[in-house]
Amino acid sequence: MKGMTRRDFLRVSALTMGTVVISTGLQGCLSSSSSSRDDDPAAPVVVAFNHGVASGDPLQDRILIWTRVSPAEGQQDAVEVSWEVAEDAKFTRLLHDGNTQTDASRDYTIKVDVLNLTPGQTYFYRFSAGATQSPTGQMKTLPVGSIDQVRFAVLSCSNYPAGYFHVYAEAARQADLDAVVHLGDYIYEYGEGGYASEDAVALGRTLNADNNSELFVLEDYRKRYALYRGDSDLQALHAAAPFIAVWDDHEIANDTWTDGAENHNEGEGDFTERKLAALQAYFEWMPIRPANPDDVETIYRSFDFGDLVSLHMLDTRIIGRNEQLNYSNYLGPGGFDFAGFNADVNHNSRTLLGQEQLNWLEARMANSNATWQVLGQQVLMGRMLLPAELLGALLDPASSDLIGAFSELVELKLRMQANDPTLTDQERARITTVVPYNLDAWDGYAHERELVLEMARSLDKNLVVLAGDTHNAWASDLATVTGQQVGVEFATASVSSPGLEEYLGVPAELIPQIEQVITLLVEPLDYLNAAQRGYMLVTFTAEQARAQWQFVDTIKSTRYQVDNLRSQQRICLPGAANRSLQTPS
Repeated sequence: MKGMTRRDFLRVSALTMGTVVISTGLQGCLSSSSSSRDDDPAAPVVVAFNHGVASGDPLQDRILIWTRVSPAEGQQDAVEVSWEVAEDAKFTRLLHDGNTQTDASRDYTIKVDVLNLTPGQTYFYRFSAGATQSPTGQMKTLPVGSIDQVRFAVLSCSNYPAGYFHVYAEAARQADLDAVVHLGDYIYEYGEGGYASEDAVALGRTLNADNNSELFVLEDYRKRYALYRGDSDLQALHAAAPFIAVWDDHEIANDTWTDGAENHNEGEGDFTERKLAALQAYFEWMPIRPANPDDVETIYRSFDFGDLVSLHMLDTRIIGRNEQLNYSNYLGPGGFDFAGFNADVNHNSRTLLGQEQLNWLEARMANSNATWQVLGQQVLMGRMLLPAELLGALLDPASSDLIGAFSELVELKLRMQANDPTLTDQERARITTVVPYNLDAWDGYAHERELVLEMARSLDKNLVVLAGDTHNAWASDLATVTGQQVGVEFATASVSSPGLEEYLGVPAELIPQIEQVITLLVEPLDYLNAAQRGYMLVTFTAEQARAQWQFVDTIKSTRYQVDNLRSQQRICLPGAANRSLQTPS
C-alpha cells in the first residue's frame, strides 16, 4: 500500500473542482429546453430531484448550493439545470440565477458557488430542469463584526440499516441554526448483513439490490450516497441550514488511517484507489468546496462567525494519521507490556493531524481574535483512561463479569477519594494504573494531543472541541498533562448507530449505573449518555459556550418522541480561570 501523494490528491481535485460552477448574480437563465444552436434544439428531458437540495461551506459573502437530478431510465445525455437564489421564499426578490449542465461523469450532481452575498443574511435557493422544480432550501451566510450568538446542530454517525433518521428530523426543526456541523460517518460502507443491520428488513431499511455488498469502487460509493440522500429526514435537514462537514472513517472504510483501514483486506484491491473513489463520491455528493483555491489537497478549513467563534474543521482521519495501535500486540506470556505500550502510545512520531495541518491550526488560532476557538473533528480528545484491569472485560465484555468488575473498582475509587487510611498500595495501584479505552481516538496519539492542548494554553485561547465517532454523548474537561485546564470537549451521540449499550451487552436497566460508574472512574469525564441516539445543540455567546444534548426515545419505529427527561446541558465560561465544565443552574 502507499500513501496518498500530491498527484493522487490532484486527481481527486480535478474530478471535484470541475463540478463547481460560479454564480455572481443575475445572468438570465436559459430554459433547459433551449440551445445556443437554433438548428439543433435540445430534446426535452425528463428528470426528478429525488435527493433534495443542500447548501454548505458558508462564508461571509458566499455559499455553495447542491442538488442532483435523476434522469429518466435509459437517458444518458447531459441535463441542463438552472438555479435561483432569492432574499425571500417566494423568489420575488431574485438575486442570482444561471444554468449549467451535468452528466454521468459527475453522477448528475450540481454544485454552484453563490458569490456576492451579504454577511449574516438568510437566503433561499432552488433548482429546475425542464418542467421539474426542486424543493426550496434555506441558507445563511457567516456574520461579521460583533455578534450576540452562534448556534450549531452537531451530528455524526448515521447508519441507514440501523434505524430511522429521526434525529435529523428533530435537528431540522431548530429554527435558529447558523450551521449544521456534521462530524463524519455520513454513510457506512458495509454490505448487507453488516454492522447494525439486524433490524433492517423489519424496518424497511435494507440496502438496494445493486449496492448491497461492501463498497470498493466509485460506483459503489455513489449508489450508497444516493440511498442515504433519498431519506426525507436527511433531506429536510439539508434544506433547513447550511452544512459544514468533514469525513470520518466510514465514508471510506472502518478505522481508516493514511495507508489502510481495519476492514480493507488482502484481495480487496489497492487501498489508495479505494480511498480516491470514496473521496470523489464524497465531494460529488456533499455541499463542500476545497479548502481554498490555491491548495486543493486538504479538507481542513476554518469558518469565522464574527468576533465570537472561529470554527476549525480538522481531518484526523486521512491526511496525517498513523496506523492505530493494537492492544493484542502488547499481550504476552508475562501479561501486558505496560512499558512498551506507554512508550509507543506517547511516542512523538505518532500523529493524527500531520505536521502541515498542525502548523495550519496553530496559525489560524494565533491569528483569530474570536472569543471561542472551536475544533470540529471526529474522535474523542478527552482522556478516557480506565483502570487497566478492566481491559480484558472491555475487550471481551461477553465473557466477563462487567458489572462486578466495575463495582469493585468504584468502591476502591470512593475509598481513595475519601483518603481511606486502610487503602493499600496494591489497591491504590488498581485505580491509578490506567490505559486508554479507545486507541482510535486521541488517546492513541497522546503526544500530538498534548501539542494541541499546549498550543491553546500558550495562546491563551478558550478551547471547545466537538467530537463524534463513538455513538454516545460525552462531556469532558481538557487539561494539559501537567493539569492546566485549557477547555472542554462536547461529543455528540449518533444519529442511528448503536453505542456502548450494545457493545457492553448489559441490560437496559443497568445502563444508568454503567454511565455513573464510567463517569466516576474517568477523571476528566463529567457526563455520559451511553444508550440513546441524538444530536447536540451548541450555543456560543460572549458569556458562555453551552451544549445541550437532545435525544429521541427510539429509532426502531416510525413513531417516536423527544426524550426530554434525558436532555442534559453543560456550559463553559471564557477566561483562563473558568475553562472547565459546569452544570447550568
